[in-house]
Amino acid sequence: MSAFVYMLRCADGSYYVGSARGESLDKRISEHQAGTHTGYTSARRPVLLVWAEQCERITDAIAYERRIKGWSRAKKEALIRGDWDAVQNAAKQPTSRGRSNPNPSS
Repeated sequence: MSAFVYMLRCADGSYYVGSARGESLDKRISEHQAGTHTGYTSARRPVLLVWAEQCERITDAIAYERRIKGWSRAKKEALIRGDWDAVQNAAKQPTSRGRSNPNPSS
């Protein structure tokens, strides 16, 4: 059985990353659009599918989903555009997460 990992742009401009089992990504997107399940997207409708990829197994889709959820907005937008150079460059950008003040004199 196949699965999907997908990204939605919400009405507030934020991105939602999810995964779904089965053959019908359209059904899952319709559920988001209708607010069928309470959660992140139900309060941020309408939503727009901006990116999706099919995976062989749901475990692959879930792993991919978790990875993408940790990405910066810039990296997600590069993925949406299909700009693989920008995705790789964003991965190399240093962040201040988890670091002490890089300029201790300030």
